[in-house]
Amino acid sequence: MIEKIRIATRNSPLAVWQAQHIAAQLSQLYPSLETELVPMTTSGDRFLSSQTKLQSGKGLFVKELEEALLQNRADIAVHSMKDVPAAHPSGLGIVAITHRENPYDAFISEQYKKIEDLPLNATIGTSSLRRQSQLLAFRSDFQILSVRGNIQTRLNKLHTTPFDALILATAGLIRMKLQDRIQQIIPEQLMLPACGQGALGIECRLDDTDTRTYLAALNEPITALCVTTERQVNAQLGGNCHVPVAVFCQPIHADQIRLQAKVLSADGRTVLSAQSTGTLSQANHLAQDCAQQLFALGAEQLLSRYD
Repeated sequence: MIEKIRIATRNSPLAVWQAQHIAAQLSQLYPSLETELVPMTTSGDRFLSSQTKLQSGKGLFVKELEEALLQNRADIAVHSMKDVPAAHPSGLGIVAITHRENPYDAFISEQYKKIEDLPLNATIGTSSLRRQSQLLAFRSDFQILSVRGNIQTRLNKLHTTPFDALILATAGLIRMKLQDRIQQIIPEQLMLPACGQGALGIECRLDDTDTRTYLAALNEPITALCVTTERQVNAQLGGNCHVPVAVFCQPIHADQIRLQAKVLSADGRTVLSAQSTGTLSQANHLAQDCAQQLFALGAEQLLSRYD
């Protein structure tokens, strides 16, 4: 067996925390195993720190990490699953999906306790089309402005820009010990999460049997099933960060899951919703059923606006 695992990670504070979290879990399970972080800047990080327009969808935060795996400069890569494209380069794959942190979105404000308290024409910061469309579906008077940067950079903008509120992922705030900034965890009825939100995935070379053996212990089967089911719906819809698609699967009983999905127009005026419930063994069928429901409602025509 190998004696060290090199972990490719983005060099943002949250990504480094996530990589260190996985390293700590591996060290606890395998005390003799050495871990090493291999931080790097991705195309997505360069986009976040620039004023250039986003030119492509999912994959911006994983491409360089996957190249490091293919070039044997790292053994595993830790990803936020919401950033991972449906397809992987040949020879690579997600082999473990770990415990899912709170998957919902968070309402952050210095003045207001919840979204319902915001005044007429309130200004909300988010760069997510999924969040924008659901906010406008809830209240068309909201003014949505783009906000970029890491979590702390975005939070600082509450003091330096005219935002009444920000919308961020609850999971990232918890991981960075910033949960005290959360005023409201937004219910799914108002804002359905993104595919994979809150879950960490570990990618490696599929022929690296030693590493895969180590990682198997980190996989959480129910989380992996739910996230994989979400990704199946997302893939059928062609979802990426340019498309207002929300997909969320959650366990509701011992062997039951509920899958929900939405496709929206950017202005929130059109909302297509689907839901399927079934057993764990029916997950593939539920994904197909949800996608078919959305296509029957006109999702293909709605999504064609974003090609």
